[in-house]
Amino acid sequence: MFRSPLTAFRFLAFAEAVSWTLLIGGLIVRALFDQPVAVTIGGGIHGFVFLCYGATAVLVAWNNRWRIVPTLCAVGAAVVPYATIPTEIVLRRRGLLAGEWRTEATDDPRDARALDRFLRWFVRRPAVLAVILAVGIVAAYVLLLIIGPPGRA
Repeated sequence: MFRSPLTAFRFLAFAEAVSWTLLIGGLIVRALFDQPVAVTIGGGIHGFVFLCYGATAVLVAWNNRWRIVPTLCAVGAAVVPYATIPTEIVLRRRGLLAGEWRTEATDDPRDARALDRFLRWFVRRPAVLAVILAVGIVAAYVLLLIIGPPGRA
């Protein structure tokens, strides 16, 4: 499914925008029909997709060797409703989403770094990477659920 950084980033950018729609829809349903469960459902889905998008943005930034500014912009785009879609378009047009997953070392001296070897090991094993990302995202999600929603005292 995520054969390239572009497809992974594009899918999660779209999913994040859809999750914003669910959250905003839940807020509207709560306001109009006094159904707070709508925000719980929409907010829960949005929170999970938000974490998945953030993890994907960091992974793609690491793989494609982005500088800090595009990385922060990509991750930060999830905070603004629907901003992940134009962010994906800009990053794609600037060539930052081009290329494949880095599974093999090249002549680039950065490929000798331990972090790059670590990335290549995981990218060559997508099932292991998916499980580790899923466990990390679920752990973060559960921790955030325990802490409680934003704005709750």
